Amino acid sequence: MNKLIVFFGFLIAIGCNRKPFVEHKVDFEKVATNCSEQQSYFRMSSNFGGERFEFEKCLGADFKKDQVTSSRQGDTVLVKFPQPAAGGNVVYHITLDIDSYPEYNYVTIGEDTYQIAHSKN
Repeated sequence: MNKLIVFFGFLIAIGCNRKPFVEHKVDFEKVATNCSEQQSYFRMSSNFGGERFEFEKCLGADFKKDQVTSSRQGDTVLVKFPQPAAGGNVVYHITLDIDSYPEYNYVTIGEDTYQIAHSKN
């Protein structure tokens, strides 16, 4: 019985001593060949694994998901996309999944900052 109590105490201690992190996953699909056709919507959904954001973004035709970076600054997650090139830009539907610890209250995607409202349940 004592070993069981020590084991659970160890698991709780590991869970409470997590180091801050931010991770992202990007999926994208080309939806238009002209950036003037970009739709201005922003959707967010949350679950136990983090938040999912969906939006459209004008990026270079040669955009690759490894060009996206994410970092933390205080209680804000910063997500940076490459700047569109002078020509050859297209519109992508972006699905961005973010997992971060500790909880963050804002996300900045490019130049736009959004407040995250967390559920108390």
